[in-house]
Amino acid sequence: MVLYCEICSLPVEFCEFGKSFKKCKLWLQSNNNEIYNKLYNSDIKSSLSKEEEEKISNSLAKMQLKEERKLERDLINLQNSKILIKRIPRTKHKYIVAIANLDLLDPNLFDMKKTCKKFASKFATGCSISKNSEKKDEIVIQGDVADEVESYLREFIDSNGINIKIEHVTERFTNKKK
Repeated sequence: MVLYCEICSLPVEFCEFGKSFKKCKLWLQSNNNEIYNKLYNSDIKSSLSKEEEEKISNSLAKMQLKEERKLERDLINLQNSKILIKRIPRTKHKYIVAIANLDLLDPNLFDMKKTCKKFASKFATGCSISKNSEKKDEIVIQGDVADEVESYLREFIDSNGINIKIEHVTERFTNKKK
């Protein structure tokens, strides 16, 4: 039976080639001490020379540092990010509502297709998922339902304990007569 690491999801024999080797090693030591001693026993001599070992350990250290910085940067971006609800005029008194940056929410908690169907049935309007100019998915709802969507999203975010801001933006209709 193969034991998989819960940190990097690789078999424990291959954790040393991953980016989170230190965390994987600590996890293995706390969860399965026998395999840890078998894999990382200091009495066993390596087939690599000391220079090669130093090169490998330096490159792994750099990779781990990059990964940690990337995780910190992603966390900061997530804290500073917000969900945009845009009310966009069409013709005369018709509006569409576009909800952008929903990819910030955890896909395990928030499924865009199910939410789109829920909005369509709740507001009795057309609703679809489309790509915006930034090539990211957004939900587009026909009709002026921005306030109801905002209250639904606030309720969802508060119930799941997520710390993301919601911003309501209204675009103005410009008359293009010559």
